[in-house]
Parts: sequence; structure tokens; C-alpha cells
Amino acid sequence: MSKLTANLLLLLADAAFCHAQARGRLHASPDRQDGKRAHSLLRLATLAAVALWGPTAHAVNLDLAVMNVDVAIAFAVDFSSSIDPKIADLQREGHAAALTSPEIIRAISQNYLGCIGVAYFEWSSPGYSRTVLPWTRICGLEDAKTAASVIRTNGDTGYLRRGRGGTSVSAAIDVGSLLLDRFPGNAMKKVIDISSNGENNDGLPVQPSRQNAIAKGYTINAIAIPADDEDPKQPLASYFAQSVIGGSQAFVMSPKGPHDYVTALRRKLVTEVSMNVDTHIAATGNQ
Repeated sequence: MSKLTANLLLLLADAAFCHAQARGRLHASPDRQDGKRAHSLLRLATLAAVALWGPTAHAVNLDLAVMNVDVAIAFAVDFSSSIDPKIADLQREGHAAALTSPEIIRAISQNYLGCIGVAYFEWSSPGYSRTVLPWTRICGLEDAKTAASVIRTNGDTGYLRRGRGGTSVSAAIDVGSLLLDRFPGNAMKKVIDISSNGENNDGLPVQPSRQNAIAKGYTINAIAIPADDEDPKQPLASYFAQSVIGGSQAFVMSPKGPHDYVTALRRKLVTEVSMNVDTHIAATGNQ
């Protein structure tokens, strides 16, 4: 490991400890504090090493120790057995295209700091999740293009979906919450952004996971991908509005077709990213 890398890991650990102090999380006795601190620093150093040397390392900003952003968004993308290649392409390309769209870049630049943090992971049954893009800071078009390239290259294609099991929305929220817990910096707003084509049908119930994320101050938004034969009396968007989304200004959107997915996702991201612009989207549900 190079000297630069070692110094970076120390900076990361120090930043994490200072952030924990600022949020009032260290209330144990001195001995217990030292033990927790050592454990946290070791875990953070390990995560940082994986991020630096992993296959997607080129997408991770080297200034993670000072990753102060306006908004941190964890993209939680369904890759369960119900996600066929068509829907997989829709999600993968949709997120990549939305991140690099002029509307998103403009919204980012108009914020207080002019940067956002994004991570992209795929989920299905409990225990089946995969990080495609680790936490990456986006402050402009070039950063967005780099992140989009990783998503396009490493995102699910839908061809190897056999054996992935069901759709555990609760697990998606739990993984997204954990990612936000471990965000290596400060963000004025933290969002779990779920994309899925089904209701929770595997793992634990959604409500405990949902309430836990909301209690931490996180917002859960969603984009519900309706089936071609969806019952208009029981739309998937209504399920997400009633049982999944929550937190400050939470909303769900439901595209009507492949082209509309990209448009809906772009509009949703503009709303999530914008901190000092009163952007309103007619959405179903709010916590």
C-alpha cells in the first residue's frame, strides 16, 4: 500500500470519528469508547481499502475524507428474478442517463455546495445485494459521466436472474439505511431511492425497516415499474405510497412506459437533488 493510500485511510478514519462525535453518538464509558472507536476505524479502513482497490475504484473520489455534499442518495435497484433483460436495461440505462442529464447537473450546481453523493446497489432476497457503485461525489458533468459509466458497465443485465429469489423491499431499505449510516462525510439530506416492479414478498415486513430509516431522518422515495397487465384498481404505486415511502417530502412515481421511465426518474432526481429550489411533483403519498 502506498504512503498516499495509508494517509488517506487515516484521514478517512479521523473524519468518521469526528462525524460521530458531532452527531453525539459516543456516549459510552472511556474504555468502551476506545473499543468502539478502534472497531469503527478498523472497519472504515477496510471498507476504504476495498473501495480504493476494488474493480470500481476508478469511480471513487480520492477526497472521500472531506465528502461534504448537499444530498446523499443511495439508489436501491431491484434485480430479483422478476427483473427481465428489458426491465434491467431500463433501470441501468435510466439511472445512467438521468445522472448525466442537463437538468440534474444544473440542479446540482444550484445547490449550496454544488455536490451530491451517490451510491448504487442492487437487491433481491435478504442477503442478496450487490454494490455496483460505492459512494462517489458528483460535482459536475465529468463526475456524473464517470459514475454513469460504472453503472452501465457493472449494472445488472437481467440475463443471470435465476436463483435470485423474491422481492424483499424491507431488505432494500435496510441495506440503503446501512449505506447512509456509513456515508463518509456530511450531507444535509439523505435519501434511499428505490426502483422496483413488485411488492415485498420475501424476508421481513416492510414497516419496521421503513420506520427505522425514517427515525434516522432518511427519506425513502420510490419509482414503481408497473406490469403490462397491472390491475388499475390495485396499482403498484399505491402500494409503495401506503407501505414503503416515508420521511420528509417523500414521494413515489410510476412511469407509463419505457421512455417515460427515464423522464420520471430524471424528474424525481431533480426533486431529490434540489435543496434551494421549490420543486413540486404531484406524487402519491407522504410521511
